[in-house]
Amino acid sequence: QDAEVVRTRDPQCLAQCDVVVDVGGEYDPARHRYDHHQRSFSESMRSLRPDKPWTTKLSSAGLVYCHFGSRILAGLLGQPEDGPVVTALYDKLYENFVEEIDAIDNGIAQAEGEPRYALTTTLSARVGHLNPRWNDPDQDTEVG
Repeated sequence: QDAEVVRTRDPQCLAQCDVVVDVGGEYDPARHRYDHHQRSFSESMRSLRPDKPWTTKLSSAGLVYCHFGSRILAGLLGQPEDGPVVTALYDKLYENFVEEIDAIDNGIAQAEGEPRYALTTTLSARVGHLNPRWNDPDQDTEVG
């Protein structure tokens, strides 16, 4: 809630961070390091949670969702983390939202014949919606 978000690739700065996502070249959940850019990285939802069927290589978004999604959903819904409501919503959100991000970020084609994952929009379109419209007088993309 009171976290400071820092955008950097500076290793000295990253070493001071409590949580590092999508940079740093390290996947170590014990130290809250969630990068997927190492050549040796091949984790999927199924490899980290064998009770889940998805084999798409995880992006950093998928790693964070894998480790914290159920806990966050449980808190938002006021439901037990291992209860049927949280489990169903967790699975649906992964299957219909996060898996697409994982696949696109890792350059995985949707299909070689039968589609591997549902494409409901693209990550580029989602980011584009955050940008000001072409005729917006304020074109500052850093304003939140």
